[in-house]
Amino acid sequence: MSSDAGAARTASESERASALPQVIIAKYGTRVGRRSEVYLNYPLYGDDDADIGMDYFFWIVRDADRTIIIDTGFSAEGAANRSRTTLITPAEVLERLGIDVSTVEQVVITHAHYDHIGNLGLFPRAQFIIARREYDFWSSRHAQRRQFHHSVEDAELATLRRLHDEGRVRTFEGSLALSPDVELREVGGHTPGQSIVLVQTSEGPVLLASDAVHYYEELERDMPFMSVANLVEMYEGFDTIHELVRTARVAHLVAGHDPATLERFTPITTAGLEEFVATIGRWDGN
Repeated sequence: MSSDAGAARTASESERASALPQVIIAKYGTRVGRRSEVYLNYPLYGDDDADIGMDYFFWIVRDADRTIIIDTGFSAEGAANRSRTTLITPAEVLERLGIDVSTVEQVVITHAHYDHIGNLGLFPRAQFIIARREYDFWSSRHAQRRQFHHSVEDAELATLRRLHDEGRVRTFEGSLALSPDVELREVGGHTPGQSIVLVQTSEGPVLLASDAVHYYEELERDMPFMSVANLVEMYEGFDTIHELVRTARVAHLVAGHDPATLERFTPITTAGLEEFVATIGRWDGN
């Protein structure tokens, strides 16, 4: 290969990398619980009980063409009803990042628990994307069963249904490509239609596991979370994620609630967000 051809290829690869999306991981809340409250049938693992932190996140995927919000965090009401600590509101994170919520056109709902759909009203123009199984379940009579209902807010589910009636909810089955670089996959387990998000970035493929993997330990030690709609599907989700990592189709796994998450990635050092936000991938903002 000539030096000119090599330079052209390098330039082309650089342009492609710079066009790939950036992933932003934003922490907005926290709490401390007990390990026996977090893991299903915890005594099976032979560990002593102890405190365990749980952080709350939402995620942003952006490139030159679009900004996609992945989940919207808990609301003030949802936090108060469960004694959760708000560190910074999702709205303030977005404002400090320079993201105009009135221009966001796509919001992904990985599942409909209170800490993932608490602020849908922030996005007046957005289409909301959710697995059909997830939407249908939370619109069914079983949503009121105590084992499920404790994880949701009725007013927020009503908002989701209203948005659906207005034609602003898009459902999918199995998988959905939002762009050549962003794919949704339904895995179930934690909830009937729990979804994960695969993103191609300049630093390699990223998997936003949401609550398919709350903690890294959950996956590493094969320890299911205590809140589960279908245990077999939860285990199958673990197997799917292990296989994606093994085959290098995922280079960076982002867990849904692990307090160690931000330490694994590059912090944003502007707008006073150092404690709350980390990134994967380059994006020049143009």
